[in-house]
This record gives sequence, C-alpha cells and structure tokens, in this order.
Amino acid sequence: MFYLPCCSLLPELFPVIAVSDGSMWKSLASILLLLGAALLLGTIAEQLRQSALLGYIAAGTLVGPNLLGWVSNQKDIFDLAELGVALLLFAIGLEFSLPRLRRLGRVPLLAGTLQVFFTLLAGAMVTAFLGFSIAESLAVGAMIALSSTACVVRMLNDRAELDSPHGRTALGILLVQDIAVIPLMLIVTALLNGGTPGDVILQLGLSLVLAAVFVIVFYGLFNFVLPRVLELSSLRRNRDFPILLAMLMAAGSAWSAHQLGLSPALGAFVAGVLLAISPFATQIRADIQPLKTVLVTLFFAAVGMFADLTWIAGHLGLVLAVVAAIVLGKLIITFGLAYLCGQPWQFALGTGLCLAQVGEFSFVLATVAHGEPGVSILSESTFRAMIAATIATLLLTPYLIQLAPRAAVMIRRLTQPNPLPPADQVNASSVETEPVSKTDSDSIIILGFGPAGQRVAGELLQVGLKQIVVIDLNHENLQIARQYGLQAQVGDATQIEVLEHAGLYRARLVIITLPSPTICRQIIHLVRQMAPGTSLYVRCRYHLHHWQLLAAGADVIVDEEEHVGECLAQQFLDSSLYQLMSRSSRETEENRDGHSP
Repeated sequence: MFYLPCCSLLPELFPVIAVSDGSMWKSLASILLLLGAALLLGTIAEQLRQSALLGYIAAGTLVGPNLLGWVSNQKDIFDLAELGVALLLFAIGLEFSLPRLRRLGRVPLLAGTLQVFFTLLAGAMVTAFLGFSIAESLAVGAMIALSSTACVVRMLNDRAELDSPHGRTALGILLVQDIAVIPLMLIVTALLNGGTPGDVILQLGLSLVLAAVFVIVFYGLFNFVLPRVLELSSLRRNRDFPILLAMLMAAGSAWSAHQLGLSPALGAFVAGVLLAISPFATQIRADIQPLKTVLVTLFFAAVGMFADLTWIAGHLGLVLAVVAAIVLGKLIITFGLAYLCGQPWQFALGTGLCLAQVGEFSFVLATVAHGEPGVSILSESTFRAMIAATIATLLLTPYLIQLAPRAAVMIRRLTQPNPLPPADQVNASSVETEPVSKTDSDSIIILGFGPAGQRVAGELLQVGLKQIVVIDLNHENLQIARQYGLQAQVGDATQIEVLEHAGLYRARLVIITLPSPTICRQIIHLVRQMAPGTSLYVRCRYHLHHWQLLAAGADVIVDEEEHVGECLAQQFLDSSLYQLMSRSSRETEENRDGHSP
C-alpha cells in the first residue's frame, strides 16, 4: 500500500488528532491514487484519439499490486467499483421504459440465450480437448460466455449508438447474459463444492421466485409510493432531498438485488426500467451522474489492477492465442446466432463485434473458481491466462465498437470490385445512422414554465410552432405545459444530462425564463459549450445583470426593468390622461407665446 509518510507520522507526534486507526484514510488514498492516475492516463488517451477507457485500465495496471504496488487492496476497491456498474445500468434503465424494452423484439432474447449456451459449450469443448478436466473446462466456458455490460453500454452510449439496430440487439443480449450470471455462478459454485445438479436446479428456482418478488415490490414502490413522495413541496424547495432520494433508489435497488442473490447490475437496470415512465426519470439520472462517473471510472481502473505484466510478458504467446480464440470465436458465434434469429447480416456483424470480449462478471467467476489452495478448480496458470485475456479483450473493445457501424460497408466494398452507384451508397450510409428529420431539428426549449414561460409558449403556439420542450422543477407548472400539449420533463436545467435529454443538440432556440441571473449564466455557459449554434433568448430581471448575461453569450435579452419602463410609458401615452395633459400643456405653451413681446 502506498501513502504519504506523514499519514503515519502525524498521529505518533500528535496522538490527540489520531481519532481513528487510519484504515479509512488508507483506502481513500488508494481510491484517490487510482482516480488521479485514471484522470492522467485517460486524458493522454483522449489526446491520442483513443478511448479514455484504455487510459483507465492502464492506470489500474500502473499503480496496481503487480507493477508499482501503490494500491494493493484490489478486492475491496473492485467490490466498491461494482456499484458503478449498477449505477450505469440504472441510468440506462431510465432510458428504457417497458414499451421501449418490448420493442427490442425476440431477437435479443433468443440470440442471447443461444449465445450463452453455445459459447459456454464451445469454450468447454476446446479446453477439454486441450486436456483440461471437465470442471475446469466448464468454468472456463462460463467465463467466456459473458461479455462486458459496463464497457459495451458505456461505449455505445457515448457514441449515441445504443438505439441503433446493432446497439439494441447488443443491449438485449447483454441483459440475457446478466440474467445468466445467476445459473453460471451456481454451476461454478457446485463444481467447487461438489454440489449435485438437483441442488443447482433448486437454487435456480428459488432465484426465479425472488426475482419475481423483486419486480413486484419495486413496481408497487415506483408506481404508487414514489409519485406521492416526489410531489411533496419540501422536495421541490430543497434540492438536497431529490438527490438523496435518487441515490437511495439507485443504490438501494442494487443492494436489494444482491441481498436476494440476484445480479446487482441487473436489479438496478430493472429498477431503472420500472422508473422510466415517471416524469422525474431525467432528473434522477442527472442526480446520480457525478457518482456514477466516479465509480465507473474506478471500476475500469480496478479491472486494470488484475493485470500482471511480468507474467504476461513471460507467457505472451499463450495470452495472444487465448485472446484471438476468444475474440474470433465469440464474434462468429454471436454473428451467426443473431443472423439465424432474423437480424440482417450487417447488423448481426455489428452486434458480434460489440460482444467479442469477456466481461466484468468473469472476474467474479474466476475468483470463485480459483477458490482457496487445495479447493480450486482453476489452476494458477489458467487463472492468470484468463485474467490477462479478459483485460486484453476489454482493451480491444473500443476499437471493435468503433468498427461495428462501418464493418458491413467495408465488407461490401471488398466483395464488390465496382464502386457503389449513388443509390447504393445512400442505402449503405443509412445502415450506420438514421437521418434527422427537419422537425426534429426545429425544436424550441423553454427553461422555466412560470407565468413568463407560459406566455411565451402561448404566443408560439398561436403562430403554429408546436415542437416545444419544457423543463421545470415545479410539478404543477409541468401539468400546465402538458395541458398546452407540450413535451414536459422534470429537471434542473443547470445539469448537462437534463439538457441533452431534452434534445439541446437538435434545438434551434433555447428560451430561458428563469428569474435567477446566476442560474441563467450557468445555463448560458452550458448551452454555448454543448450547442454553440443554438440561439439563446434570456430573461433579465434587473438591468444590473443585462451586460453580464450578454457577455456570457446570450443572443437576445429581455430586460424587465427596461421593458416595464417602456410599457408604463406606452400605457400612459395611450391613456386619456395623456391626452388631457398634452392638451393642457399645448394651451399653456400657446398662452405663453401670445403674451411674449
């Protein structure tokens, strides 16, 4: 363990300040070292136009126990980092309501089930052919059957491909794999302890019952209890309470699933899906975003800590052979099954590339199978080879996912010597992305739907502009927006996640009607950073802040004090009092002119 010498020296010199044994601070020092190294190497990776995930994994390898040795308690850190995977799946679940999840279709469910079975079978057969025992072969096959939910979902989400055809199928298969973690864990544990097949079936049946209980309880909680809690006025007045509630739901769902013997990540995803129909889903996802980012980064750094570069260097040929066999084998199996289940070959190929790696839960299976000396079903060399191969496939994953949307076009060009005619080129490019319609790029976002926002929306609707999205933290205001027929979502507009979900990148105009100049400046900076071409119309409550908002980047500012002055003057000029005073003034002026010499 690496930590500053003063951490142990100060309590000896000043025992009064030694309020604890220091174990917590040592763990914190390890976490800070990992995050600092991840920040440094992740930044370098981005500068080299590589995925930051590569930098995070390299950071764990660098400061981990097998290289510099600054951080050695990898198990405790990995256990903490698993919460990051759960939060990631919870946030993704908030994007996938039950209707949208059903739209994934039968292909992911069928292909995922067959993929787990055939990959496990193929891995076990190959290792058994090489002379491994049946138990060790099954353990290796179980590890290979799983792909990385955290890595694939993170990359697809960052590349906005989670809703693409290959992205949807990959997500569906990953969910099936997360469900398969339960029986695979039972199988490996039974092999380790000598359990019978009947014991495995009994435990699996109990897990299914507990999973049903989990879904029923959380469905009732999120549909009948939570809406009434979130409408409390105290939650709207104090922003601390919604954030605490969001973390309680996200982490609590993962903990509950773990206590029931289920996959924490899968439990968090199910909870997110059940909560996705709530109007508060966007804000909840934004509230957990900071902690999710920290823990997911910590997770990939913790994965890198398992790498032993000395052992890998001495067995490089073996590691490369295992990596090649895993990547090619999983690519072929996943591609073939997705294609046979009805997915077009272009998308099936993309799905195969996305899932051609070994996942994070394989570390858990490997640790269980490795067991203690004398009760292990994995030899030391097999354990190290699988850990090294798993990390290597994770390092390859960003490149494979980048290749996935273009793979079909590249193969088509290689197999067709003549260049594609223009029409085919258009069809080929449409495989990668779906065009954004004109109406999708003409939307208007109104931030704040009090009296000012309602007046703006009313005027826009009268002239036929209906592509309007409203963001507000006040539930009553959002009900009014829905009565107008507008899209409305609960959210704090100072958070990037909320603006992204509202479609800022596609909006032509953002209208800020919020009274606080500080919040307005924060939002202006975010909009200018995320969508510099979007027009910004901003409310300014006091003339004092007019130039501050203009300097922040607002295009048009409606100064309330100036506007009030103009309106008051105009009201007076249109009144009969003005006519009377004007006539009296003219008469006075004429009398003065008549008496002048």
